[in-house]
Amino acid sequence: MSSHSTLTQRALVRLSPTDPAEDVRGFLQGLVTQDMRRVLPGNPQYGALLSAQGKTLFDFLLWDDGADVLIDCARDAAGDLAKRLTLYRLRRRISIAREESLCVHWSPEPVEGASPDPRLAALGWRWLAPESGNTGADEAWRAHRLAHGVPEGAGELGDILWLETNAVELNGVSFDKGCYVGQENTARMNWRQKVNRRIVVLPIAAADPKRQKIAHEDLGLSVEHRRTEDLATLDLPEWQRAALA
Repeated sequence: MSSHSTLTQRALVRLSPTDPAEDVRGFLQGLVTQDMRRVLPGNPQYGALLSAQGKTLFDFLLWDDGADVLIDCARDAAGDLAKRLTLYRLRRRISIAREESLCVHWSPEPVEGASPDPRLAALGWRWLAPESGNTGADEAWRAHRLAHGVPEGAGELGDILWLETNAVELNGVSFDKGCYVGQENTARMNWRQKVNRRIVVLPIAAADPKRQKIAHEDLGLSVEHRRTEDLATLDLPEWQRAALA
């Protein structure tokens, strides 16, 4: 696979101030799980928008673009994410719309001008640019990502509690940023150290249909929502096993 590849199954939502006095980052700071102060040029961050109960609605990467913020999310979720953010906007002078002129690109190897995936270094490198001639990266990205035990999107994560998606281990939540939607339950789970279930990626041969979110039969992998006490004997990636120690 070429190292310069467009992820056609990803899309961008742009948030822009329509008044110079407006603060897009301040708006998002009260909504998303990530601390927007960490979203800097060349330093995207992983985060989510949750329900009031702390369940996952949308997971995404947040990119700095001057006064704007770009949200890198699943293409089939971009419209719903923009609508949900618009509901929270109220009278804030912020434009929220799909960004059609840029695409998300991925490479398993370092590329000049690209940024490492903030979830896990092994996931590779990403950058935002107009569409390239090579649009065949989606299947390679899916295989690479799942081989490292990292699900994403509604089809694999569903609407489970954010910490059960391994959000702490994948750098997707801040516990010192203040309030955001779903913060109360998320902070309580962390304080009590009570993550009773986790998302895991397993060989299909070890699948439990009752716990399965989705089967990737072409890869021989199953994404499942398992009880933490049942994970000790499973073959998990090192980053996830360390969280269970």
